[in-house]
Amino acid sequence: MARMKAMTRREALMLLGSATAAMATRGIAQQVTAGKYSASRESLKSYVTPDWFGDAKFGIWSHWGPQSAVGDGDWYARNMYREGSDQYEYHVKRFGPQSKVGYKDLIKLYTADKWDPEHLMDQYQKAGAKYFFSMGVHHDGFDLWNSKYQPRWNAVASGPKRDVVGEWAAAARKRGMRFGVSEHLSNSFEWLAPSHLADTKGPYAGVPYDGQNPAFADLYHDYSKEPAGYAESIKDNPMGRNEAPDWWKLQYFNRVKDLVDQHQPDLLYTDGGIPFEAFGEGTVAELYNVGPLTPEGKTAAVYFSKTRTDCEVGTCLLDRERGVLNDISPVPWQTDTCIGEWHYKVGAKYKSAKKVIDLLVDIVSKNGNLLLNFPLPASGELDAEEQKTLAGITEWMAVNGEGVFSTRPWKIFGEGPATKVVVKSNGQEFDPNEGKKPDLGAKDIRFTTKGETLYAFVQGWPEGELVIESLALEGPQRPMKAVDVRLLGRDEALRFTHDAKGLRVTMPGAKPATADVGIGLRVRFV
Repeated sequence: MARMKAMTRREALMLLGSATAAMATRGIAQQVTAGKYSASRESLKSYVTPDWFGDAKFGIWSHWGPQSAVGDGDWYARNMYREGSDQYEYHVKRFGPQSKVGYKDLIKLYTADKWDPEHLMDQYQKAGAKYFFSMGVHHDGFDLWNSKYQPRWNAVASGPKRDVVGEWAAAARKRGMRFGVSEHLSNSFEWLAPSHLADTKGPYAGVPYDGQNPAFADLYHDYSKEPAGYAESIKDNPMGRNEAPDWWKLQYFNRVKDLVDQHQPDLLYTDGGIPFEAFGEGTVAELYNVGPLTPEGKTAAVYFSKTRTDCEVGTCLLDRERGVLNDISPVPWQTDTCIGEWHYKVGAKYKSAKKVIDLLVDIVSKNGNLLLNFPLPASGELDAEEQKTLAGITEWMAVNGEGVFSTRPWKIFGEGPATKVVVKSNGQEFDPNEGKKPDLGAKDIRFTTKGETLYAFVQGWPEGELVIESLALEGPQRPMKAVDVRLLGRDEALRFTHDAKGLRVTMPGAKPATADVGIGLRVRFV
């Protein structure tokens, strides 16, 4: 008792929190659907990546929700409350002060009045996507399915009043595509902290933003039990500390479990590492236990973490947001990126088809997959510039997809100037600025294999003769002797010589239509 009296309030809360966490952990273990996996790291280590993911190579993502409907880009629900930010100023000019018009009032703009998931999925499948992702819930806390634990702020109850996740899932599965969902919820408790503040100057100085109104705590979170000044203390921390009370961690688990149970996705993406110990581990176990199975009865589901240590032994696959590994990984991995901003922004500049294909062949040559977001506006319809990028990808894939899908890496991933870039993070080499690199050219070559066939992607048109030095018969790779070389999409054999210095291929006079984006060669050996 004396020791308890001597404790500070913080120490007492920490002790109580530890006990509560232990009770919560036991509760999570009981709530995970029975199966091979449980809410523990040790259990999840036995996970093995299904072969289908290594075959798929390319997915498309719809990072779409109420924030997209505003049309002013990423993180609007947070930045509109950050006094002095561009989105704060945009909000005041367009909608009025945040104390009168808050994020909750903008959800009605998310109309989806021209959204046709069947038509869009036809386009995405034609472009070569083997899997499709719907956003399930962003940091804004708005659930895009008929959410049991967020009954007021979900896409069926408000906004478009449609089950966005469910309709996307049906459209993808009808076409034989794998279906995934992304959840960005674990950071939400702190990410929305600025909504609990007020202007510090001007005519509304000191007038609380609507996040402080208890009537809307189910959207902006209940801070009533947090220490005084909590929101102010973390207002400038973009992703918060990913700390939260146990009641919020339990809500996180319940909502993600509900999403998984309702839609049984093939893939689940978490925006960060596996959060909140057993609460997060429980969501991974739930995915693996209720998701699809391989013909051998093993889990066919895939969970992504952005934290390398999460995925070192089984458990999950590594996702690099806007980053590319610099060498071949022994296990599959994924880059997720966007042709523009994550949330739709009017007038945004998009990646060209050339930029996307450069990324794709580089990633696939290193045993990775590319997940590409096409941001949708409020209407749910791609704009003209997005259609242009999508059409370019589709045209290239129709000719060169053979060398992408169901392939595996060769002995090395490629050759050329762009192989020289090396950046290290947490002991692993990668390129964190995939969107800022110059386009690859005719000397940049990436390799894939399928059985005994080698594919060489040349990311520009070599005038006259192409030399692939990595195929030197007396070089370190020691390839077999080539007997046939052809351009993908064309039947005629190309003239070539193969010797100690490399493979020299005489290019045809007529360039393929997609040559400026890149060409693919099929090389067969003795």
